Amino acid sequence: MYIIESYSLAVLFCVITMLCWGSWANTQKLAGSNWRFELFYWDYVIGIVVLALIFGYTLGSNGEYGRSFSEDLFQASSKSYALAFIGGVVFNLANILIVAAISYAGMSVAFPVGIGLALVLGVLVNYISTQKGDPILLFIGVALVALAIIFDALAYQKLAKTNQKNPRVGLALALVGGFLMSFFYFFVAQSMSLDFSNPEGGKFTPYGAVFVFSVGILLSNFIFNTILMKKPIEGNPLSGADYFAGKPWVHFVGILGGIIWCVGMSFSILAAEKAGPAISYGLGQGATMIAAFWGVFIWKEFKNAPKDTHWLIGGMFLLFVLGLGLIVYAGV
Repeated sequence: MYIIESYSLAVLFCVITMLCWGSWANTQKLAGSNWRFELFYWDYVIGIVVLALIFGYTLGSNGEYGRSFSEDLFQASSKSYALAFIGGVVFNLANILIVAAISYAGMSVAFPVGIGLALVLGVLVNYISTQKGDPILLFIGVALVALAIIFDALAYQKLAKTNQKNPRVGLALALVGGFLMSFFYFFVAQSMSLDFSNPEGGKFTPYGAVFVFSVGILLSNFIFNTILMKKPIEGNPLSGADYFAGKPWVHFVGILGGIIWCVGMSFSILAAEKAGPAISYGLGQGATMIAAFWGVFIWKEFKNAPKDTHWLIGGMFLLFVLGLGLIVYAGV
């Protein structure tokens, strides 16, 4: 199977993860405001499973290191299966709430608040599990990201007053989703051997772990998303017929969103051996800055915000850049 052989390449893979995780939500915007996020999310999940399989039978089955994808799946213990599967379930519940927050409050709020919180807590959880990197630099970086989240939340409260939306709804969805999001990576990392060249028996290589993780997302979606369709946060209840009434374009866009996200997840997991889970996860979740950029400058989500929000948005970007820089440097 293919593995990463240097820290610098691992950082590059983490940067690609950051771009993927920060950009996939644009596909929800492209699907159109008339295509509800609950319907979009089915295609998004399908895209994740499809990409996990493609990577498993290509990158995960070629090369001189480790095990092939099929061999990896057959040798793994029930504990490893359970951990990767639970990671998928936890991620799915968290991500549905984040996507709901995007639909309600926009990318420039849902990502910095929700995924920013996930970054802060996730780095702490993953560092406690596998202590790799300079803790002082790592935690100062995390503190700066936490401050960036506060700046964004304050800016959104000002914006919400102009569009007559309840700011507590968007922030609550993002915060609960972010809290849950901080734990999924820990479960997936625990299911894997962190020696990819000579993987430990009973544990997954990255490709097997990501695939079982994606199955956890898919199966739990029949519970979580079905409930949301029947009891939506906003709008009328939906049925399966509403999903199948969608045009091919909106289904394609949703699947593309899942593929983009899963490229990021796969690259992040591959980078974990050289960078360590805390740095790999933390840098990948720098997606908050990328998503905020899309939301502020491309989708103009703060176009009607009061002028005094501009310094809060600018401060948020600056703090994110400084925080992410320290997270990267912590592993050098």
